[in-house]
Amino acid sequence: MKRSIWYGIGALLLAGPGQAQSLTGVWQGVESDTGEPGKYWPVVLRLQKSQGAELLGVLYQEVGGQPGTSVTFQMRGRVAAPGLRLEHGPKLNETGRTFGSYWCDGAITFVYDPATERLTGHAVYRPVGNCSVGAFTLYRVKLKSAATVPAGVESTLRVSGHKVLWYTDAELQHPVNTGNTYRTTLTKTTTFYITQDYYPTRESAAVPITIAVTGKPPRTPAPAPPAAPPPAPPDTARRAPAPILSVKPVVLPTVLFRVGKPELLPESGPALDQLAAEMKARPAINVRVSGHADRVGEPDKNQVLSEQRAEAVKAYLVKAGIAAERVSTVGYGDTRPLYPSPDARNRRVEVEEVK
Repeated sequence: MKRSIWYGIGALLLAGPGQAQSLTGVWQGVESDTGEPGKYWPVVLRLQKSQGAELLGVLYQEVGGQPGTSVTFQMRGRVAAPGLRLEHGPKLNETGRTFGSYWCDGAITFVYDPATERLTGHAVYRPVGNCSVGAFTLYRVKLKSAATVPAGVESTLRVSGHKVLWYTDAELQHPVNTGNTYRTTLTKTTTFYITQDYYPTRESAAVPITIAVTGKPPRTPAPAPPAAPPPAPPDTARRAPAPILSVKPVVLPTVLFRVGKPELLPESGPALDQLAAEMKARPAINVRVSGHADRVGEPDKNQVLSEQRAEAVKAYLVKAGIAAERVSTVGYGDTRPLYPSPDARNRRVEVEEVK
């Protein structure tokens, strides 16, 4: 729970003179700048339209690094040019409450950026305890490219959101892409399930995006008999990736983890595959993997988390064919941050050669 913690967010801001923009749906992000340095509160807001210009919403919030401490408020608001004013309603649920802790409430005004589907807001709280102000940044997943594509033709799909992950199943077991754009060829109508890895919470939800497919795939001409290819000239333009292994600790910048978890993100694969290939090419070399955590939450838990992250990298290398005795691990918790917290780059691993 928290002292100085509140949540509320808005919807339905004006996109232009005389034109209303619906902001219903699921928004995900964070509150910060409450006057408590280093602290933050992940947020999920679900909004729907009520009668007239009124909006109804449910606001869920966790304490950063403490997912067991949370609150759910009912929210109600009305369009008030040039944006929206939203106020707290009843508290629907609360977990992790301790003596003397409380959640701030009040009112908040928002600005909507339609290009990025982002809400930024400034909250003013009722004067209870040290409640004062807060700043919000929220993103919504929304399809930004055509909802219909031709069958069998490579198309570019584009969605809004921050730190976007694409899946082909609602259970989120089959990732297919990361980032806001996805070039793919579809032969039938397909639903993708999109998540944001931007301050995820227990209440974060995948947003289904359905792409309709029209027509039939173009016919593929019969292949011509294969001809003997001419000898390939030396490839002097393509450079091999820089080697990873070194006697000094090397940060693997693309090997990242989910907040508060030892789970590797999908984009970690290429760097770890390269590391495994280098170790296979140099069988006499052993490595030490060092795990690190962001300086958010309790130091003891961060120590355990850093050790688990180093072990996750070791498990990946062993699965790739590296003998387990060639990889040692160590965790440094949150004692060696490279950047001011919170920053995902502190949730990292480093690797170095050892004798």
